[in-house]
Amino acid sequence: MCDIRLFRSAKMDYETAAMIWTHPYNDELILNNAAYHLQRTVEKTLKGALECVGVTVPNTHKVSKLVKMVSDNGANLVLTDWIDDHSEMLSEWEAQTRYDMDFLVEKRKLDTAMKEIGAFLKVNGIENELRKELQDSGIKEKLLKCLPENKRGCSDFELNCYYIMFGKKIRMDD
Repeated sequence: MCDIRLFRSAKMDYETAAMIWTHPYNDELILNNAAYHLQRTVEKTLKGALECVGVTVPNTHKVSKLVKMVSDNGANLVLTDWIDDHSEMLSEWEAQTRYDMDFLVEKRKLDTAMKEIGAFLKVNGIENELRKELQDSGIKEKLLKCLPENKRGCSDFELNCYYIMFGKKIRMDD
């Protein structure tokens, strides 16, 4: 069973990026920090989904490689067009935002990335509110039956993450 802490950490990275984006300092280099956290959000989400289908995740920060692995291995994750189309840019943000002191993320790219990565998390249920599929009591009950007894009293966020693990199994049982 995969570890949902990667999804929780991805959400925290997104929230950190949002705090920086919403309240930037006078120094435009701070936007690089927001971009770095956005890259980490996507990377951790992809790695979490891969673990959920039993794939040994390589030690890489290349979002483009992880996107391909998610597609190739049938991970239960919706890859939005924006994530797919911008995976190389996100991969570059991982190192350039930390080590290239001449690199500056363009505010317009960061604005779009905040919106699109937020949509990516939402469509995959990586949020505190119970995802749409689990609002159906029958589906929620099927998911709870997949979990060990001690995990059944978990939060809506955790249920959303467990749905990434077991969603395909639940849909196959129908």
